[in-house]
Amino acid sequence: MARVKLTKTELKAQTDALKRFQRFLPMLQLKKQQLQSEIAQIVAKAEAVSAREREVRGELSGWVGLFATDESLIEGLVTVKSVNTGTANIAGVPIPTFESIETDVREVDMWSTPAWVDSAVDATTRILSLQCERAVFEEQRRLVTLELQQTSQRVNLFEKVKIPQCKEAIRVIKIALGDEQTAAVTRGKIAKSRTPEASATEEEAVA
Repeated sequence: MARVKLTKTELKAQTDALKRFQRFLPMLQLKKQQLQSEIAQIVAKAEAVSAREREVRGELSGWVGLFATDESLIEGLVTVKSVNTGTANIAGVPIPTFESIETDVREVDMWSTPAWVDSAVDATTRILSLQCERAVFEEQRRLVTLELQQTSQRVNLFEKVKIPQCKEAIRVIKIALGDEQTAAVTRGKIAKSRTPEASATEEEAVA
């Protein structure tokens, strides 16, 4: 702890700081809990998206073997052109939200390609959309986790450093001021005993 001034002014400053830290700490602790809860919800949503992607891939199992007949038909068939996102706020943290994707579908000759290509386009688009949605959830988790780390650091700073330092400074200052007051009273008594009236009284007592 840095050396503090042993004065009444410093005592007030340390007392005010202690009250301020004790007032802010519960707010930070609440925010920490909210962020932890939000992260858990984001992870659950991301896992749900992954489950939906597995379902879509499972639906393809009946005819996915057809891809092997001519892999060139599906290679680069659908690509993501852009991801449309919005914004939201979680405990003061701005985060992106998934809305939709825009895709480019490679032109194919509908007369010379098998009928299942249309289904492949639809399924691939759904999978790409789910993958992009999961990526947005992962970005949400990254941003909220970063805020949680910073909030946790502030909570630890207040709990383990600032508040204990203020309490110790107040204790030291009070002891010093108490000692100073005791010394002042003692000096006053000594000074009073040395006044002419006190000396005369002492001489009369001796006589």
